[in-house]
Amino acid sequence: MLVFTAASPEIVFLGGLTVVIASQIIKPAEALVGFSNQGMLTVAALYVVAAGLKETGSIQFVVNKLIGHSKNIRRAQMRIMAPVMVVSAFINNTPVVASFMPALQEWARKNRIPASKLLIPLSYAAILGGTCTLIGTSTNLIVNGLLMAEGHVSLGLFEQAVVGVPCAVAGFLYLSAFGRRLLPIRGSGFDTFKNPKEYTIEMIVDADGPLVGKTVEEAGLRNLAGLFLVEVNRGEQIMIAVEPGELLQGNDRLIFAGVVSSIVDLQKIKGINPATDQVFELESSKRERLLAEAVVSSTNPVYGKTIREGRFRNIYDAVVLAVSRNGERVKEKVGDIRLKEGDTLLLEANPGFVEQYRNSKDFYLISGIANSGQPKYEKTTIAWSVLAAMIIAVAAGFLTMFQASWIAAGAMIVTGCCNASEAMESIDWTVLLVIAATLGLGNALTLSGAASVIGAQILLFAKTSPYLALGATYVITWILTETVTNSAAAALTFPIAISIAFTMDINIMPFVIVIMMAASASLSTPIGYQTNLMVYGPGGYKYTDFTKIGLPLNLIIAAITLILVPVFWPF
Repeated sequence: MLVFTAASPEIVFLGGLTVVIASQIIKPAEALVGFSNQGMLTVAALYVVAAGLKETGSIQFVVNKLIGHSKNIRRAQMRIMAPVMVVSAFINNTPVVASFMPALQEWARKNRIPASKLLIPLSYAAILGGTCTLIGTSTNLIVNGLLMAEGHVSLGLFEQAVVGVPCAVAGFLYLSAFGRRLLPIRGSGFDTFKNPKEYTIEMIVDADGPLVGKTVEEAGLRNLAGLFLVEVNRGEQIMIAVEPGELLQGNDRLIFAGVVSSIVDLQKIKGINPATDQVFELESSKRERLLAEAVVSSTNPVYGKTIREGRFRNIYDAVVLAVSRNGERVKEKVGDIRLKEGDTLLLEANPGFVEQYRNSKDFYLISGIANSGQPKYEKTTIAWSVLAAMIIAVAAGFLTMFQASWIAAGAMIVTGCCNASEAMESIDWTVLLVIAATLGLGNALTLSGAASVIGAQILLFAKTSPYLALGATYVITWILTETVTNSAAAALTFPIAISIAFTMDINIMPFVIVIMMAASASLSTPIGYQTNLMVYGPGGYKYTDFTKIGLPLNLIIAAITLILVPVFWPF
């Protein structure tokens, strides 16, 4: 059904679980065991931890600081993959890609690099980094939960790193060498000027902010796509031709001109704020405000007056940051602009502004601007500290991964790194439903005896060779992963592997690690792994793009895994 119909994975697996329950193959409590599985619940908690990092701007910090500015595609890919591999080793890789992707698309736009050259490396780096630790991918957590359910001790945080790290290094070298040639030129790397409206916006450098003493280029204000620095006003001095090496000073007034999407990017740079003092008079906090565009009608009470004379802020509890007229920027100071019918205003407003005035005769059209909220930069250190404490607690053996992840998720909410609604919105409920349902189906395979039957067929192929049995387990898990989903493949093949190991009277651990690697390293189709699906559309990829670059890497990882696993986990 997954391969030949358009039905979504959660519908297919929940439907399958319903059939199992209705046909009384196993008892309802046995079929629903996945909904209380510690691995699945750990994944849910890690989504909240990732939300805390995203909402505080921690992910954007990594993108901007570690990746930097580069016009060379190979160097850009390497700068992306290295930090993503490290981060995804300690945060579930699905929310890592969800957090990195918008920042990376923005970065690609600024640096004039096609998004299609970067998004598959982003997904693959997250997948390979996730194989290095127990918490890097939901698959590892699910398999570990199943292992514990069989009465075995939990894997250590870094136990599988002896296989995961060599595979990640091999993937890094492969993508660095061949990524530039094998990846297509598609996506949104050059679509900067889709929005024709241009604005002029005035920003002021915080007197004690992090940009004081930095050059224009070091501050990231030089190569903003769709936006350019027109002039710098410093006291009585006006600098029109601003050099990239010009040092910024506190209270410098920076005049930018460009399109609205780039102004949203500008608003998120720490250390500069809109120069209008009225912004600071809005009732809500900076974090709660949004950016919106509004087209002035002839019945607007400020029509024909300057923005200052009309007391725009007092009437609408919103501040005009910039004005566009006939798609072109208005060069006067914002407060001195006399509004005309059809002027488009870029506003910073309180949360209810769009809904309140959507049907008002004062404006022809009002629309909120997506992703225009300000990150909680002041909480960045707290968010990283929570993540570090979680990792240390698990690595030192103070807490289990399940305990540590839920404490960390609670800490993100309690400390204000993210609020309860942001935490709930960050959880991918579809992924959790698929995991829970497939765990139930895997349990049905075990209890009904189906796993033993399938295992016996594999043993006929493998005969008495544990190496052949291990290779067959890898191939079956790999094929299932590429055609179904990674967590589902792991949950379905685990009981079969248990049956094989029990029948051959050999150590189960080689099979456990092989399932983790085969189910996690899904690189040759877009449907095999959640992160591949996430970058599929934004990168403008075709199905065959993943096969072209991912299949050779799949074979490399399979070879490394099947060579190293028996060395570190003997039969």
